[in-house]
Amino acid sequence: MKIEGSWTEIKGKLKQKYASLTEDDLMYEEGQEEELYGRLQRKLGKTIDDIKEEINGL
Repeated sequence: MKIEGSWTEIKGKLKQKYASLTEDDLMYEEGQEEELYGRLQRKLGKTIDDIKEEINGL
């Protein structure tokens, strides 16, 4: 997973694509990827695999 290091850029792209996402939804701490995926899954109604694939594609 490429979250570490480029999260600020990824977060900006996700906020552009999904206006309903808040800073709290996108809060990321190293080692807490699963919590992030869970929040995004609930908010976007997608599977965790779909979310991981989308983040990797950004």
